[in-house]
Amino acid sequence: MHESATERVQGKSSGPFKDASMFDVLIADDHPLFRDALLHAVVSAVPQAQVQSAADVQSLLTLIREHPDADLLLLDLHMPGAHGYSALAHIRSQYPGLPTIVISGHEEPQVALRALAHGAAGYIPKSSSAEDIVRAIHAVLDGDVWLPQHMLGGKAELKPDEAEMAARIATLTPQQFRVLTMICEGLLNKQIAFELSVSEATVKAHMTAIMRKLGVNNRTQVVLVTSHLALEPGMLQTLPVDG
Repeated sequence: MHESATERVQGKSSGPFKDASMFDVLIADDHPLFRDALLHAVVSAVPQAQVQSAADVQSLLTLIREHPDADLLLLDLHMPGAHGYSALAHIRSQYPGLPTIVISGHEEPQVALRALAHGAAGYIPKSSSAEDIVRAIHAVLDGDVWLPQHMLGGKAELKPDEAEMAARIATLTPQQFRVLTMICEGLLNKQIAFELSVSEATVKAHMTAIMRKLGVNNRTQVVLVTSHLALEPGMLQTLPVDG
């Protein structure tokens, strides 16, 4: 018998009781207005919950590390550092016990179904009403999967190349994933080193490990194979050559 959302707020069956003030929800979205709307929905669904927010993937990874026992993540697929489903695939591999609801402006059922196939427990289009967001939160906290009514009935599966790349990205360490996102944004080694406060030699070591794990030989190929997890087809970014 699984717990209801109300029972989860009161306590987890596997441990001591915890009240709503100890219930941790993470919100990752770079739009302040929508982030505020999500905050209000969370408070409506789980009054007095402790809510933490991040505006990009790097700060989200730090936030998850600081809150390893968080009860729910609301993840925007479009924020900085989230290249298609790569952030979702990485977070689900590193933190499989963290239920994740994907937030996106995409209304296409296939986008939602791919999110579920990558491990999301729910999908909320940004056009959703506050009531639907609350319903989604309750459903996922109850251990269910939630999709909007018009997206139900499809099958969640990945193409072989997408599934393979998700599995490869799952092998990256959090720091390697940070470097990967910066490579996909076109940053040079010296820029990545500055952003991460490490040496260029350290970045090059991460690059070597990333290319080995992804099965490629250069930066352009890193971006190309990562594009298998893109939300929609797009032009391959032209990358600067780095030594």
